[in-house]
Amino acid sequence: MKRAHIAALTGLSLLVGLAAGTAGYAALRLARSAKLAGRSHSYDRVAEAQGSRLLVIGDGTGSGAGASAPERSLPGLLSRANPALTVVNRAQHGACFGDLLSQLDGDEPFDAVLVLGGGNDVIRMRPLGDLRHAVEQVAQRARVRADLVVFMPPGNLGNARPFLPPWDWWMAWRSRRLNAIVSEVARANGALCVSLYQTREDDPFARHSGRMHSKDALHPSDAGYELWQRELETQVQLSARLRKIGRTAAWRGADF
Repeated sequence: MKRAHIAALTGLSLLVGLAAGTAGYAALRLARSAKLAGRSHSYDRVAEAQGSRLLVIGDGTGSGAGASAPERSLPGLLSRANPALTVVNRAQHGACFGDLLSQLDGDEPFDAVLVLGGGNDVIRMRPLGDLRHAVEQVAQRARVRADLVVFMPPGNLGNARPFLPPWDWWMAWRSRRLNAIVSEVARANGALCVSLYQTREDDPFARHSGRMHSKDALHPSDAGYELWQRELETQVQLSARLRKIGRTAAWRGADF
């Protein structure tokens, strides 16, 4: 029994040491990621007066962290696909869902709101009850600003290179819960939700990490944002909806 007890304690010590070591590695990689993301510049564009108007709120994925240029970020790609689209971008690196309400301040009219966030809530271990409440507040406020609201939480953060075992499993679980919460809240508030969550076996960000992730190994690269855009168009047809709104606005304007 004594030997078994010693062996158990030794095994536990090794596991604790492994967890501590991989946590330190993740913290170092995340610090580097934050430094790189802080250098990104959000994409904004004022286009035709009769075109549709899109408000982008969120975290570093909304401000284009990881993209080689603002035009290669998701808002930039949407603008390229929709030349008449005006993009107002209030996303800020490091923002959690609780920070997004302030990004919705004001009474300027918009046709659509795109919400890109949730990754920081996953990484910072925000309690899921608090997270749900924050997502509900954002959904309700966003529906006041625009009839069309699209949520796009990140995919499986457990597949990002900063997270080694056992933290990859924990990040994967929290990412899955985030996506479930956002999807449920969006549906309950008349909003749309794009799902990017996939298991490691199916996730392009795991299978082609070097190409899909930026240098920080956390945010999407240009190729990663292009994949996000394809999912956005496939799952909710955002560009088609925006063009329809723009044509309707132009048609109404022609009557007066």
